[in-house]
Parts: sequence; structure tokens; C-alpha cells
Amino acid sequence: MTTATRTDRYLLDDDLVADPYPYLAELRAAEPVHWSPVHRAWLVTGYDAATACYTEPAISADRIGPMLAQTPPDLLSPEAARAFSIMAGWMVFVDPPEHRRLRAVFRGAFGARQVRRNRPMVQEAVTRLAVRAGAGDVIDLVTEFARPLPATVAAAWMGVPVEDTAMFQRWAIQVGDLALGAVQSPEEHERSQRALLDLFDYLRALVRARRAAPREDLISAALANGLVGESVSEDEFVAMLTHVAFAGGETTSNLIAVGTWNLLRHPDQLALLRADPELAPVAVEELLRFDGPSKMSIRHVRDDVELAGARLRAGQRLYVVTAGANRDPSRFDRPDELDLRRQPNPHLGFGQGGHFCLGAPLARLVAGAALTDLLAAAPALALATTGARWQPSLLNRSLQALPVRL
Repeated sequence: MTTATRTDRYLLDDDLVADPYPYLAELRAAEPVHWSPVHRAWLVTGYDAATACYTEPAISADRIGPMLAQTPPDLLSPEAARAFSIMAGWMVFVDPPEHRRLRAVFRGAFGARQVRRNRPMVQEAVTRLAVRAGAGDVIDLVTEFARPLPATVAAAWMGVPVEDTAMFQRWAIQVGDLALGAVQSPEEHERSQRALLDLFDYLRALVRARRAAPREDLISAALANGLVGESVSEDEFVAMLTHVAFAGGETTSNLIAVGTWNLLRHPDQLALLRADPELAPVAVEELLRFDGPSKMSIRHVRDDVELAGARLRAGQRLYVVTAGANRDPSRFDRPDELDLRRQPNPHLGFGQGGHFCLGAPLARLVAGAALTDLLAAAPALALATTGARWQPSLLNRSLQALPVRL
């Protein structure tokens, strides 16, 4: 194993949660694949090495199986064992060919036509916010807009009845904290674990209801493929839906909040988007690259393999640090500059290859519409704080609060 040219850091130190990019740049320049004794894992910060992690058969997306293999069964409560069994079925933790089998259930359900149907809902939510908060008012953009908007869209798209939306959103947020490594107390961890079980039971009942009486929603569209009950069991399908439930809202809410924060800190780029709302699709891609909602993903070394000159051993962990790879100067010109007109932009914000994010079309539509509609509704939008409160999470990049003045 190699050693870095500077002291290893804990990635959840306050200053690195607030701004990880200078440290990631130092790691990348010294060793794009670096062994971190602090995290007992390889930190992959180089673009080419990160992309290789998505296609190298010796590197596995399954991080639940190895963790359970190292955990004595008597240390797991029945609730914890059930929660882990649900998460083990998420596509994000499954390798080919099983991954392709599971993903096939959603073929066509995430198509552009289905996604575009959610556009009026986004406009309505922005209008409600503009009406509720008058000009000059200070609001928390995270809790009053960025978090509820994508969660509401995701719930409606999945077919959750309006009267259940608040409960569904609460479960989804708690499951996201559990899955994305947010710092939690034992009591919070237990609540999040319970939320996953409650969400699973709720969605199983909803799946059975939609099988009996289909509607215009994601669950009905997926069931129409005829694969649930054939190549994919009902429990596997419901487990995947629990992942869709939190991922659909979490990623997009963080993209909206952090994207707004970066736009307000770069007035020249903000002016570009205000002047040309049609720039939104390209702008969203750059916001994903520059400071996206996913900092890294975890991989497991299945077999010994060499990666960018580093010798990885079976059983070791990798952190594929997309936040570092997306600012690799060998791949991106002026990587530390926000450029809303940047094209091409082959960022890794949604992963790559077979594990490319299934919900990327919806996230792009909701984030782009939310940003342009928000800027149109609040022409004097400005930060109401000089700092930002960041969620201490290893995997995702999210704000706890963002006070803005309308």
C-alpha cells in the first residue's frame, strides 16, 4: 500500500464536510487511488480510476453482504436483520447479472414521457411557495422548498395517496439518513431502521392495490411489464421501491438546495440562467459536476486487482469519490470553476454504466424546473447568511438549512 504526501484526514471533520474539494484535490494529485488508514478503505479520486470501478468485475457494488458476513448473527436484532435483507435487494447494491434482472422491471417506467407529466406539479409547488412567502421574507429553502418539492413529486409519481404523503415523506427521509451514512445516535438509527420496515410494509400493500386496480403511476407502469411474480419476486420489487422512495427525493432536494447556494455565490452564473432559462438542462449538469448531491459511493473488492498502480486486495473497501473525480483537471478544463455553459460534461454525478441512476431523468426535470421557476418567482433572491449548515454525511452532500431572502 502507498502513503499520501500529507496527513490522512477524517472526511467527516467539520471543515471537510463544509468544503471537501481542496483536500480531495491534494489526494488526487498525490495518488488518485489512495489507501486511507483512517477510513480503512481506498479513496478513489481520479476520474479514470473512478470510471473503471463501475465496470471492473473484480470490484463489487455489494456492500451489504460483506458487512453481514463480518457481523455475528446474534448481534443483529430481528428488525435489523430484516432491514438489511431489504437493503441487500436494492439495485445499487447488486452486481450483474442480477442487477440487469432487477432493473428490467422498470423498463419504460422512467421514460421521458412519464417524467414530463410531473412538470405541472413542480410549477404548482413553486407558485405555492411564492404566494406563501412575500417579497423580502426570509425562509429556509431546504425545509420549505428543496426538501418537500421532490418528495411530493416522488410520492405522487409512485402513486401514494395525498393523505399519506406526509407520512411517506417522513419515512423516506429517515431511510435516506440510514442508507447514506448520516451521523445518527443509536436512537435515531433505530427509528430510521423502523421507518424502512414500515415503508416496506406500506409499499407492499400499495403494490397489491395497484395490481388489483392499476392507475397512472410508477408502480402500475412497472407491474404492467409482467415481470413481478415471474423473473422478480414481489418482495424484491417492493424492496426496490423502498430505495426509489428515498432516492427520488433525497438526491433531487440536495441538488436544488446546494445548486441554489452555488448560484447565489456565483452572481455571474446566476445572471446567465436568469437571462436564459432554456439553459437549465445544461446548468443542472454543471451543478451536478461542480458540487453534486453525491460525494461518493462504496464498493467492495471481490478479487485482487490493480487500479491506477495500486494493488487492491480481496475484502477491502473502496470509496469511489465522485466529488473528487468530477474535478479532475485531466478530464475537465478549469474544474474548480462553475460554468453553466460547460459542454461536453461527462460528470459522474449519476454514476456510469449499468449502475447509472435510473431516476436521473426525473431528478434532472424536477431540479431544472425548480431552479428556473424559483428564480422567476423571486427575482431578488439572495442569501440571508454568510455561511451554511451542512449535514455530516459520508456519502451525500446536503445542507441542513439555507436561509434565503425572497
